[in-house]
Amino acid sequence: MKTYYVNDESFKQSEEYNDFLEQNPGIGYLRIRAYTASEAIPMNGLNVEVSKEIFGSKVIFFEGITDASGVTERIALPASKTQSDNLVAPVPTIYDVKVTSQMQNINSVYSIKIYDGICVAQNINITPNSQVGGL
Repeated sequence: MKTYYVNDESFKQSEEYNDFLEQNPGIGYLRIRAYTASEAIPMNGLNVEVSKEIFGSKVIFFEGITDASGVTERIALPASKTQSDNLVAPVPTIYDVKVTSQMQNINSVYSIKIYDGICVAQNINITPNSQVGGL
């Protein structure tokens, strides 16, 4: 599977990406909030990657790091348009969120649903690794 960055000009001009945007003309938002100790301690410095498989290729929409508060910036992502008829359930656009840290031995992947006009706050609860040492 090929990997592309959404800002790659050659990919932005591709038929596959334009088809994806045609199917997802709206914009939804994602914010990652990473904590440990039942959300008492924010997790600073976690690597966050937001991607989606589009027509057999992995497309990376965002790469960043959680800040001192354990959060990322608000990430804008393409989403399918919400119908004006309230009787029709909105269709989400699903993205993969990968959270990693070599220092803390974290490597987790989450499937996140994004909706047009909605900011999704995804809480990531990190369980600390406990290492028992002998005397």
